[in-house]
Amino acid sequence: MDPHVTDPSAPLKGKPSKKAERQLAREGKQQIISFVFMIFLTSIAFLTVASDTIPNRFAIPFILIIAGVQVIMQLYYFMHLNERGNGWSNIMLWTGFLVAGITVATLMLLIGVTKY
Repeated sequence: MDPHVTDPSAPLKGKPSKKAERQLAREGKQQIISFVFMIFLTSIAFLTVASDTIPNRFAIPFILIIAGVQVIMQLYYFMHLNERGNGWSNIMLWTGFLVAGITVATLMLLIGVTKY
């Protein structure tokens, strides 16, 4: 092994810079806020189904929209897809979602689940 290469699993020596501390604090704050928001969305979805105050025809699309928002938030805030260097990952991910959505919609129309 090359003696000039440092071990990436070795603990850091010294204190991080002020810029790094501010960035870590900002990221931690964003993750806490997004976590609380996702808990709020989950509780809203649960309460809409548990209370039976909204019709069934509206409940399913509403829950699917909330689930979609949560998936996007999970990808960007917890899986760090909003950071630099993830351009191709984003392109491939959204292209896969687009192809899957078109496929599901087409099959629903062909089978006759949705009649337009």
